[in-house]
Amino acid sequence: MKRFIQNIKNIWKVEELRKRILLTLTLILVYRVGSFVILPGVNYTALMNAQANGGQNTLETLLSLFSGGGFTNASVMALGIMPYISASIIMQLLGMAVPAVQKMQNEGESGRKRINNYTRILTIIICALQAPSYLTLYVQSKGAMPVDANTFWWTQTILVLIAGSMFAVWLGERITDKGIGNGISLLITVGILARLPEAFIAELDIVTGK
Repeated sequence: MKRFIQNIKNIWKVEELRKRILLTLTLILVYRVGSFVILPGVNYTALMNAQANGGQNTLETLLSLFSGGGFTNASVMALGIMPYISASIIMQLLGMAVPAVQKMQNEGESGRKRINNYTRILTIIICALQAPSYLTLYVQSKGAMPVDANTFWWTQTILVLIAGSMFAVWLGERITDKGIGNGISLLITVGILARLPEAFIAELDIVTGK
């Protein structure tokens, strides 16, 4: 244990590592704060009452884990980084079936940048498809929709959800580039660790019928 503590002290003395650690912690904090910023107009009290009365099903609990709680909180980062992960998987599958994508994969750094750009575009498309479904199947089903939810509200909320998801991706990329470790994986891990106790209790309530 003493040796571990000494290693931590030695790492902290290195200026470059110290800056990277502080930047990583700051960006993680921003991500966690974002998961508690509620979407404009959403009735958070009604949402919490619905969760307290009806609990969460297994899928909602799982999505809440991967979004750091943003999904069940109806936050601006409710979609989390899952759309980006889905887009990355699709691009990898296309790399095995589409010659044009295979060619980009073999172009080195320039090809990697082009693939990353296409992945981001695909992420936006996936977010645009998921956002209305999230608002309808989750927020509306919990009775938390605004009473005067018109076309303007739907449009701005969908745009906010897309922006929130892309901002989460940007945070992950900044951690990867200027922080410590893989940013996307780190955000997923932090989200899971933050929600694991609550998810365990929710699952226990489902099993016991409470």
